Amino acid sequence: MNLDTITAGVPLNEAKKALIMLHGRGATSHDILSIAKYLDVEKFALIAPQAENRTWYPYSFLAPINENEPSFSKSLEAIHQVLVAVQQNGIEKENIYFLGFSQGACLALEFTARNAAKYGGVVAFTGGLIGDKVYEEHYHGNFENTPIFIGTSDPDFHVPVERVNDSEALLKKLGANVTKKIYDNMGHTISQDEIDLANQLIFSKK
Repeated sequence: MNLDTITAGVPLNEAKKALIMLHGRGATSHDILSIAKYLDVEKFALIAPQAENRTWYPYSFLAPINENEPSFSKSLEAIHQVLVAVQQNGIEKENIYFLGFSQGACLALEFTARNAAKYGGVVAFTGGLIGDKVYEEHYHGNFENTPIFIGTSDPDFHVPVERVNDSEALLKKLGANVTKKIYDNMGHTISQDEIDLANQLIFSKK
């Protein structure tokens, strides 16, 4: 993997499970890794790629996709490369998990929906599928009941609840087992309740 990706937890070549962690806009891979201490991921390899200039794409995730190019496609490719590297260490997709916050949550949902398969699970702390609308033709595959948790605030300045609902519907169509929780006036943050649900629904499952 490239130098812009940091790892923690169990060494990748020894791990049986891996968690790919995607930071938010303006943040770093170290920031998103710091969440791991609250999660039941002691036996996981943790991999956190760093976005160029701390942003995965320049504009809102609700902008037309071409306005966020070429950064958008580069970011999807970067995650693909991380996924391939994890698999090359003998970890199957069903033991590979994704987690993101805000811009990273959008990207985690977007990448997995474009490459739907039976993953370990996906955690999106405040995010939705990317684009000026949800383009069903962009998404392929079958999640085969992969658990996905989406938590978000109503309202959220960056992520409208309507897009979260539309994303949930699309993910379910692709065979995901989606749990969505909308919090009144939570703000653009990660709550303890979301952490607890992520552990309960995704990371604590054998």
